[in-house]
Amino acid sequence: MYARRDLFRVALGSTAALTGAVSVPSHGRCQDLIGDYLAKLPAEGAPPTVEMVPVDKAPRRVAIHNLHTDERVDAVYYDDGRYVPDALVAVNHVMRDFRTGDVHFMEPQLLDLLHILSAKVESDQPFQIISGYRSPKTNAWLHERSSGVAVNSFHMKGMATDIRLQNVDLSKLHKAALSLQKGGVGYYPESDFIHVDVGPVRSWA
Repeated sequence: MYARRDLFRVALGSTAALTGAVSVPSHGRCQDLIGDYLAKLPAEGAPPTVEMVPVDKAPRRVAIHNLHTDERVDAVYYDDGRYVPDALVAVNHVMRDFRTGDVHFMEPQLLDLLHILSAKVESDQPFQIISGYRSPKTNAWLHERSSGVAVNSFHMKGMATDIRLQNVDLSKLHKAALSLQKGGVGYYPESDFIHVDVGPVRSWA
């Protein structure tokens, strides 16, 4: 079992690195959503819908870097059979809508997907986040400018993210994501990212 101080590290900005007793932003709505989610978990800590990884007590880690805000999270978000609320709050903050500042609950299954994907491509680098949560306002604005943005995007539900990995070729990352068959996968080589979500299994380019 990890001590609380070892569970996660949050870096805000390009130089600030916080370790030890981390103070993450307090977002009451996210805390409530996390509490609701955790209350639905069975005793062994399995996600209530899609089982993304085997149910066990082994720690699961996610490392992300928001390219728009330069904020980072390197977190053990699941440990000893439980999701770690503080780590989820930190992830929610870093994956917020950077245009509006809106924070939304990000589905832990999405973090499980990233956890599996990083192992699949054997990378220990943080996922570079091009887009995480999108507010309805932001999504509508983007949809007006691009037919590639869905009206009911999974980004608005905290179930999707657009990513790349600095040390992994995009085509390799794309093929690895497709092989998982765990949700939607979009390929955008001209913009240098792939889309992954935990909705129905499907793909597009």
